[in-house]
Amino acid sequence: MKKEILTSEKIHEIIGLAWADEVSFDAIKQVVGFTEKQVVAVMRANLKPGSFRVWRARVSGRKAKHQMRLAPKRPTASQSLFSSNEE
Repeated sequence: MKKEILTSEKIHEIIGLAWADEVSFDAIKQVVGFTEKQVVAVMRANLKPGSFRVWRARVSGRKAKHQMRLAPKRPTASQSLFSSNEE
């Protein structure tokens, strides 16, 4: 993989997206083309060590940062009953 030279603006954009709770890693990949692993590398290289640890603890295992974990689940029987009554 060829290394890309990052501009200051691109680094700030990646950091801003990575800190945002509502932006998943999949969305970051669509916007800037960086995988989760690449985002982590950018964050590690550009944040103070303590800030990186706080961010990493915050996003590790977080559903909102992983689009596949946000996929809707099948409705339960009670949810199906309530949704059919609303029509």
